[in-house]
Amino acid sequence: MDLFPNSLGALLKIVFNIVGDYGWSIVIFTIIVKGALLPLTLSQTRSMKAMQEIQPKIKEIQEKYKNDQEKMNQKVMALYKEHKVNPVAGCLPLIVQMPILIGLFSALRDPAKYVFGSEAVYKAIDTSFLWLPNLSNPDVIMVGGFALPWILPIIAALTTYISSAMMTPKGGKKDSTQTMMLYFFPLMILWWGKSFPGGLTLYWVVSNIFQIIQQQFIIKPAKAKGE
Repeated sequence: MDLFPNSLGALLKIVFNIVGDYGWSIVIFTIIVKGALLPLTLSQTRSMKAMQEIQPKIKEIQEKYKNDQEKMNQKVMALYKEHKVNPVAGCLPLIVQMPILIGLFSALRDPAKYVFGSEAVYKAIDTSFLWLPNLSNPDVIMVGGFALPWILPIIAALTTYISSAMMTPKGGKKDSTQTMMLYFFPLMILWWGKSFPGGLTLYWVVSNIFQIIQQQFIIKPAKAKGE
């Protein structure tokens, strides 16, 4: 079960040995991992966009044939075929990525074990980054005795919102679940950032920025070309 955390931790250690700075090592490590996952991510994103685009038609069919399940399924399958959409195609890349993402989470949440091999070695290195004195601790600010999420969690929440908003279809009637997730997920990330190590939140921020750039400069131009 430790295969992915150990492998990814070893990669982060190699980057750290070259860069010599833990915070910037996480930034470079994130770019390397996101770059390696780019083909899977692009495939997943395109499938999700295609599914979103035909959602209004699917809802029309579901409403029209709500009393005839068999006919409704036939019509939906015909719609998938007409638009060359495979509903499973959007899930497969995510399933393939899940062990890697869980491994990443484990490695960055416990770098002493998976990256540096021991607590003593990890404590001996400088884990400060920009305004953060220690990437092992959450980035919080104390207000009235309460720890509140600070700069990194706020940036993580904002970039999560921007990334999600860029994936949301423009115009037309919005799906209520998509609208709820557009606002709920960033708030959830903000809350998690209050308790997660700064290194893990830094990974999330860089990952989101990579995703936004990918949306803006790779997927949008490709979609426009296809149209």
